[in-house]
Amino acid sequence: MTKKIKILFTISNFDTSGSGKSVYDMVKGLNRKIFEPEVCCFHNKGELFKEMGKLDVKIHLFTFATPYRPFLSFPFRLFKVYQFFKTHKFDIIHSWHWSSDFSEPLAAKLAGIPYVYTKKAMSWGNKAWRWRSKLSTKIVAVNEDLLPQFFSDMPDKIIQIPLCVDVDFFKPLPKSYISPEGINFKKEDFVILSVANLVAVKGIEVLIDAVIKLNDDSIKVIIVGDDNNDYGNSLKKDYVNRKNILFLGKHLDVRPYLALADVFVIPTKDEGRKEGLPIAPMEAMATARMVIGSNITGVREVLKVFPDCLFPPSDINELATKIKQCKQMIPAERETIANEMRAYVEQELSISKFICEHEILYKQIKK
Repeated sequence: MTKKIKILFTISNFDTSGSGKSVYDMVKGLNRKIFEPEVCCFHNKGELFKEMGKLDVKIHLFTFATPYRPFLSFPFRLFKVYQFFKTHKFDIIHSWHWSSDFSEPLAAKLAGIPYVYTKKAMSWGNKAWRWRSKLSTKIVAVNEDLLPQFFSDMPDKIIQIPLCVDVDFFKPLPKSYISPEGINFKKEDFVILSVANLVAVKGIEVLIDAVIKLNDDSIKVIIVGDDNNDYGNSLKKDYVNRKNILFLGKHLDVRPYLALADVFVIPTKDEGRKEGLPIAPMEAMATARMVIGSNITGVREVLKVFPDCLFPPSDINELATKIKQCKQMIPAERETIANEMRAYVEQELSISKFICEHEILYKQIKK
């Protein structure tokens, strides 16, 4: 019997890390006759961690990356990571850690284990990314803009595999008029949904201000995502008197909220730690919801065959216009666009394609 390829997926956590669902889908979908996946993360917090525990896969709670300072003791800390990798005899390490840390690939290199990392965000910022990349066997870029911007001098190391969505889990949803919290919506309401863990770059205030500009009480905005932070608390305070703006917090399963939506909006700004390839709009498209997004890297790639659904980032007036145009469409017209978006995700951004391309990569590495 051929020995299975033992792959360790490393990620900081399954609570706040945006890549958690991708790792979950990967571990769940890999061919277990060929691959033996294991997972390593820093802690066991979060609902998604509990779901990961149901997949019959070994999960390690171990700090696989270590600070460089103090430099004098760095080799001793690095040795612990090296020892962990070596002891468990992994064939490949695939890191989904968001950081520029290079201690992890260095430990893998010393242990003689091929190392892959997925580059998601459009940020570089320091020389550590260069070391992380040089120490890697392969780098998975989630969008086409990453290659010329960061990896033009190492094309042989780069493979582009976009993040994807489970189209069997996120299926077309019938329109709903009551939220899981018991909030009722009228048939004449036009419901906008945005899903994001709230940080300033997400531009939620751009969406809210665009809706306020329209001065239409039938437009309701639902914000789903972790809002228990300074930015989220500030937004809730600023718009506390706006009864049509609903902050409903973080939810593992967003499908009941997608069922409420007439349109999904992702208003990310073109600044700071930009989108690599956001999954939330793909999930909306997979449920046959029309998506409007800011014209930035990542969002633009998701909506590249729907350019009329893009607006200039941070442009409140243009977003207000897009929302108004969408609201004025007859339902059949909006449904046609939404169905086309669903078909596009099925063909180009499905999790089966995502897993297949990774399996090909892992087999090539182990040749």
